[in-house]
Amino acid sequence: MRAWGVTDIGLRRRENQDTYAFTEFGFEDSPDTVVAVVCDGMGGVNGGQLASSTAVESFIREVHSRAFANMSEDQVREMETLCVQEANRAVYERSLEDPTLHGMGTTLVSAIVSPDSAVVCNVGDSRAYIIDDDGIRRVTRDHSVVESLVESGDITREEARTHPNRNLVTRALGPDKSVECDSFTVKIKSGNSILLCSDGLIVTVEDYELQNIISSEADGAEALNKLLVLALSRGAPDNVTAVLIRSEEEVTRQDG
Repeated sequence: MRAWGVTDIGLRRRENQDTYAFTEFGFEDSPDTVVAVVCDGMGGVNGGQLASSTAVESFIREVHSRAFANMSEDQVREMETLCVQEANRAVYERSLEDPTLHGMGTTLVSAIVSPDSAVVCNVGDSRAYIIDDDGIRRVTRDHSVVESLVESGDITREEARTHPNRNLVTRALGPDKSVECDSFTVKIKSGNSILLCSDGLIVTVEDYELQNIISSEADGAEALNKLLVLALSRGAPDNVTAVLIRSEEEVTRQDG
């Protein structure tokens, strides 16, 4: 398993309110697991960056404190959901400490990826994709105003990309004492990739372009750099953040 990450302020924001992290962990029976999370903060100059960084730090800390050997997929899903709830609590309680931080929040998309599966959670409109032999597909469902409009048939998926309310989320970590997250389990195999990203990448780069670049570039860091360059070339109106996790094919070494 390999992981790479990138973040950029974009071309129109004065502060980068996105935060990401990834880490490897494991036990004797399963040493090859990657935990990754991307958060996109909101709440003005004071709150957005603090909300996202608080959520990321809490989530990673909670996963490491709760994980144990030989966890089943159901146990991983339950643990990850609890870690999201703890991240929400951390942001909410931090907002109570300062009146200027009231209402601050953040989206969150996370993945716990082992060689044969990925358990994904999300709150808000940061996304997870899987890129495999069948192409690219979105794992998560946006909790946003425009997603609801698309699902009701009021606007098309293409119209959603430029809709004036495209930045309005219907669910986020932090504003309330508790939050509901969605959870998904995806089967993966060698050569598959999981992409976590904030909406700053999504509004500038099409899904098929994500697939083409990630599938054609062997170096994960270079793939993310190419995606960032493409987003910046198209105006990058928001912060751009992505984490790429790849289940790499094993190479058999033959001596002699």
